[in-house]
Amino acid sequence: MWEIKEFSELTTQELFDLMYIRVKTFVVEQERIYQEVDDNDLTSIHIFKYEGKKIIAYARVFREDGHITFGRIVAAKDHRGTGLGAKLVEEVLRVINDKFPDQNIEIEAQTYVEGFYKKFGFKSVGDVFLFNHTPHIKMIKNHIII
Repeated sequence: MWEIKEFSELTTQELFDLMYIRVKTFVVEQERIYQEVDDNDLTSIHIFKYEGKKIIAYARVFREDGHITFGRIVAAKDHRGTGLGAKLVEEVLRVINDKFPDQNIEIEAQTYVEGFYKKFGFKSVGDVFLFNHTPHIKMIKNHIII
């Protein structure tokens, strides 16, 4: 079952668990030194799934400069390649459609998952750029209908 919560609704345990999987993946595994926790966490809708006492998938959704964005998409290492990431993105798009109907979506995707997002109707725009020392590409999806 997917948990969908605003920041103020998170328990301290949930907050710890979601920060743990994010730091473990983006800072430790990917060796990217950057400010993982940021002000966007305060205004995000947090979407996550537990297996036992461990978060196995996580994403956050928030409004930014006239559009909706999402990020910090992560599946636990031992659950990658199982389709969980696709199910997470489907849930993210469902939440966006429910809470932000008729809003355009813009994301900054790591280039190695560009093809993954294209399967969900995202289109790449612009040139590849470095964000926190990692190649990214801007991708857009207009007015989703699920």
